Amino acid sequence: MSGFGPELPEFAEIETGIRRLLAPNPSMMTGPGTNTYLFGDEEVAVLDPGPALPAHIDNIVARAPGRIRWILVTHTHPDHSPGVRLLAKETSAEVLGMPAPAGRHQDQTFRPDRILADGDALQTDEFRLTAVHTPGHASNHLCYRHAAHNLLFTGDHIIDGSTVVIDPPDGNMQHYLESLRRCKALDCAALAPGHGGVIHDPGRLIDWIIEHRLQREAKVLAAMREHPGLSASELVPHVYRDVDPGLYGWAERSLLAHMQKIEDEGLVP
Repeated sequence: MSGFGPELPEFAEIETGIRRLLAPNPSMMTGPGTNTYLFGDEEVAVLDPGPALPAHIDNIVARAPGRIRWILVTHTHPDHSPGVRLLAKETSAEVLGMPAPAGRHQDQTFRPDRILADGDALQTDEFRLTAVHTPGHASNHLCYRHAAHNLLFTGDHIIDGSTVVIDPPDGNMQHYLESLRRCKALDCAALAPGHGGVIHDPGRLIDWIIEHRLQREAKVLAAMREHPGLSASELVPHVYRDVDPGLYGWAERSLLAHMQKIEDEGLVP
């Protein structure tokens, strides 16, 4: 993992009619915090209200320039969707997204009023957001493409300044790489991630992420061949020599995702 980018302001208009509000949940994994986005002026959609922090929910309501009509999420990890329940109770807004899959680190309180599938859109008089299903980091992960600005809101699929953990069984490395290639093919002008600042060179970053993952996969494959029978945790020191040992627990999860991809492709006996 590399470090996150520069410190972000708590509140900023990143494009006309699009505002970013930073949740107060900074950490090693979330960087400066979760980005909550507000779309529209008269009727507002909120993307990723973040964790269930009453002060942040109050701030979303206070910062919204108009009535909050819709709440969307990229996925149901605990730093992105638990705030939905509080915000929906406060505003009676319609909730959109994909239901939470089973497993740890999933927000089972998330109950969408409208389940979105790939290509579904929220169309208003002010903006259009189209859902792009991007499994990999999470099986129910959605990015959202803003039509007028050709801007892709990427949640945790692509973030600024760091790679993301792929955590099996819900996380899937093959799906992640395929989703990255699909995002590149959209040819968006910029990416607005769930953590960190706006990314203005999407193609170059996506190419780097794919190359980085494939280089790591090559190291995993070599280690599996050199040390047959070792578990993922035992292989971590052989593959992640460039990573702080304090991060080995998270590195093990992505290493396991690489191992599963390699095994699925029949690359080891």
